[in-house]
Amino acid sequence: MSEALMHILAAAARGQFPPPDGTATVIGQAGPRDAGVVAFTAHSVIFTDEDPEWVRATLAATPSDELAASMNPVFLGALMARTGRGMNTIDLLTVADALPGEPPLELREIEDPEHPRVARAMKFRDDVRVWAADGGVVVLGRGVAGRWEAAIEVDEEARGRGLGRGLALAARHLVPDEVVWAQQSPGNARSVRTFQAAGYRPVGSEALLIAH
Repeated sequence: MSEALMHILAAAARGQFPPPDGTATVIGQAGPRDAGVVAFTAHSVIFTDEDPEWVRATLAATPSDELAASMNPVFLGALMARTGRGMNTIDLLTVADALPGEPPLELREIEDPEHPRVARAMKFRDDVRVWAADGGVVVLGRGVAGRWEAAIEVDEEARGRGLGRGLALAARHLVPDEVVWAQQSPGNARSVRTFQAAGYRPVGSEALLIAH
């Protein structure tokens, strides 16, 4: 198992990014489940167990500006065809520092594998834990390269009261690590605003390839 992606993500969480030189770093997967692309400013990291020479040749043949080639649908489609994987969307990748003490929100830990957000989390994360508040849930689990990731869900009738921000902030108190990561679809502006209001800072974009 490659530890390179772990080190790259840990450095990015500290604000230390790969050089913005317009190149791509191709590394092995950190585990059998997770393959994909993380794009930082003018530098991409492609993590796959496919032949690096094939990856670089396919990138070079992608009809796109070289800075955007790794997130171009042509390249991602070729990578999916090569690996036999699919994907959902390209996400905004964000991170926040852990906070001390208890969350400023009343929560109760639950075990509800039938909850849609929980069921989804268990497909992509290990060591999943779930806490519920009145009107929503916050989920923590270990995702790409073992990083701790947060996801939240707010009931429709509970929206507009700041609960989403409170749940995202609670994850910073609950995470058993120095930082917590979260992904948001860029088109889901409400989610993007919620996590940024809770102190999550953007570090790049991410396309995860999903094994069928």
